[in-house]
Amino acid sequence: MLGYLARRVAMTLPVMGVVALIVFALLHLAPGDPASIMAGDAASPAELAEIRARLGLDAPLAVQFVTWLGQILQGNLGLSLHSHKPVAEMIGSRLGPTFSLAVATVTVSLLVAIPMGVYAAWRRGRLSDRLVMAVAVLGFSTPVFVVGYGLIYLLSLKAGWFPVQGFTALTTDPVRFLRTATLPTLTLSTVYIALVARITRSSVLEVLGEDFVRTARAKGVPEARIVLRHALRNAAVPIVTVVGSGAAFLIGGVVVTESVFNIPGLGRLVVESVLARDYPLIQSLILLLSLVYILINLAVDVLYTVFDPRIRY
Repeated sequence: MLGYLARRVAMTLPVMGVVALIVFALLHLAPGDPASIMAGDAASPAELAEIRARLGLDAPLAVQFVTWLGQILQGNLGLSLHSHKPVAEMIGSRLGPTFSLAVATVTVSLLVAIPMGVYAAWRRGRLSDRLVMAVAVLGFSTPVFVVGYGLIYLLSLKAGWFPVQGFTALTTDPVRFLRTATLPTLTLSTVYIALVARITRSSVLEVLGEDFVRTARAKGVPEARIVLRHALRNAAVPIVTVVGSGAAFLIGGVVVTESVFNIPGLGRLVVESVLARDYPLIQSLILLLSLVYILINLAVDVLYTVFDPRIRY
């Protein structure tokens, strides 16, 4: 196991290097100039040249990339081009809301999606199965921002149950946290619930067709015990896999959800940095999100050995 983990961790290094190169190239080759944004429309060419020189943007792209990569390897994410604050400090100040939202979303999604999928598999072909799958398809097909604005209209503006925007930390006021986090969590959970529910249903259905399940039924084992104890456990590997791969939907959804609900998290910071063409901040954020995605999938691979003892590394 330790050897497998060491190999997987070593594989993340070249992947992160490729991600860093692609992100750097795309940002610097895309239209737009941070110096122009900072100086304004009335700036003269001499003023723009001075700003570019001060920010180090006048150097060749290869030199800029090597300089930035060397700083990253030393643990220095650099300074924001606009606020002149350390990038690490800016990211650290936004981690709390995003982490809280992500944990709440995953928790709610698993608590709802897995029972939905198991129930749909148990009631295969019946009306309840079709209703559950229809809800899953609808949730998977509806854009996150549409769900967010719909919930704001129904539960905030009409019912008045929740605030329209904003975020309060759990440590500051737990009750206020629940009120401000409910709508963003429900919004971000829709796609995740739909994805996990569909995979859970198909995985459980596959296991229910196995010979050992028919043998258990012939012996008179209760159906609920067969589904919950045997079928669900043997269907856990695909479910764990989709939970990890679904992290991509979660990361993308965070950007939209935090923008809709004005949550001061990493997703909102990504939007702000892109609009400002803040190269060091954008590059660091994308690297961080890529690393999170890789680590989640690494954790999923490790969990395989827990749910499927046949797997050995």
